[in-house]
Amino acid sequence: MQRGSVCTGILVTSMVLAGVASAAPTVTFKAQAVPIPGFPHTGNILGAGSALRSEFKISGTEYGGFPAPLIGVNVSLPSGSVLHPSGFPTCARTVLEQEGPRACLKKGASAGPVGKALGVVAFGGERVPEEVEISSFFAPGGGFEFFADGHSPVSLEIISSAHYVNLGGAEGFGPKLITEVPLVVTVPGAADGSVESISVVVGAAYRSHGKPVYYGRLPKSCPAGGFPVRAELTFAPNAMATSPGPGPVTVTTLYKAPCPRK
Repeated sequence: MQRGSVCTGILVTSMVLAGVASAAPTVTFKAQAVPIPGFPHTGNILGAGSALRSEFKISGTEYGGFPAPLIGVNVSLPSGSVLHPSGFPTCARTVLEQEGPRACLKKGASAGPVGKALGVVAFGGERVPEEVEISSFFAPGGGFEFFADGHSPVSLEIISSAHYVNLGGAEGFGPKLITEVPLVVTVPGAADGSVESISVVVGAAYRSHGKPVYYGRLPKSCPAGGFPVRAELTFAPNAMATSPGPGPVTVTTLYKAPCPRK
């Protein structure tokens, strides 16, 4: 039994392939700052607390007619983004592994509403679509644990761990979220699962002494042209190719999220 993934950006898409010069999936990514339920004056407002709705779409035929397996998602937030992970209930990966997401929900560690992902898995001799629900939880140390739960046609439980680096910013961006996505193996010897879309909302807040505390805040100012965001999706080597490359392939996409209205 295995344990899935996610996170940020919008609009203008450019691709840079790292590694071998072989076919790689095409990635599009949209993201939107949205209000946190129960907390007014949040969302797409400069300097305000916000949750983030992120949507990835992945297409390709290099892996038996489908995209190569996804193994990593890194997202660099806009410069000036502020994170405040302290005080939020957390749930360790071991709890998810041993007790499942209900135990984390009881701890109040949810980092957002349930999202979803669509993909393709090997079922017998066929490749068939599978939809999974993605629950996100705050992890000890300030990151996230994403729990992907699929029921049909294959029972799947997949955990993806994510952590932040560069909290003060680097390379012209703000904090960077690094998410490791495990390979989805359904039947020994069969093709690994492929991810075709991901949609999640992450972000929460709590009140301390009557004042709201937000996990994330938008920058206080927006540069001309919008917020620059960088996403790096890494795919496993194409084991189905006649001459597979020596390593993973990374697709880098650059976005400019529109500035909030004044």
